[in-house]
Amino acid sequence: MRRVILLDVMGTLVYDPFHVEMPAFFGMSLEELLRAKHRDAWVRFERGELDEAAFLASFFADGRAYDHRGFVARVRETYRYLDGVEPLLARLAAGPAELHALSNYPCWFQMIEERLGLGRYLAWSFVSCQTGVRKPDPEAYLGPARRLGVEPGECLFVDDRPKNVDAARAVGMDGVVFEDAAQLERALATRGLLP
Repeated sequence: MRRVILLDVMGTLVYDPFHVEMPAFFGMSLEELLRAKHRDAWVRFERGELDEAAFLASFFADGRAYDHRGFVARVRETYRYLDGVEPLLARLAAGPAELHALSNYPCWFQMIEERLGLGRYLAWSFVSCQTGVRKPDPEAYLGPARRLGVEPGECLFVDDRPKNVDAARAVGMDGVVFEDAAQLERALATRGLLP
């Protein structure tokens, strides 16, 4: 049976700067940033409805000025693999399954690729800024299965957010809620997905 592993990226493979570094750049707490940011600009950026310039201009609800280039540079420099993830990905890529990203993320996924070379291990196949669909919409899972020519039951989906894993299971995929690399390694080994 063909096996496909669909992997979330942020918070699962790569450190997500949203909760600490983004607020720190503005001298804010996360709570303050959440109150000040535009209600739906990030979601629209992730769906590819806003390009980077439009997103940056609308980041704050009140349209305040800030250093756009400095902000993007800060985000870029904080991307890093989560502990233990890169060697696990290398093993997984040598195994029997196909690896594809299934990520809610904007065009900044290209900065992740430039910085970390994640494409050595998986294909950037299903990023929301290109598909126009975000998890946990059922189509975020069914669309990739159709495109790959597999049944949902032939796919394993891994994400750090339980609601996204629950949505994958609801359409017939196997799912693992990511906690850390050691826990994911055990889950993959029990499924015969590591060489």
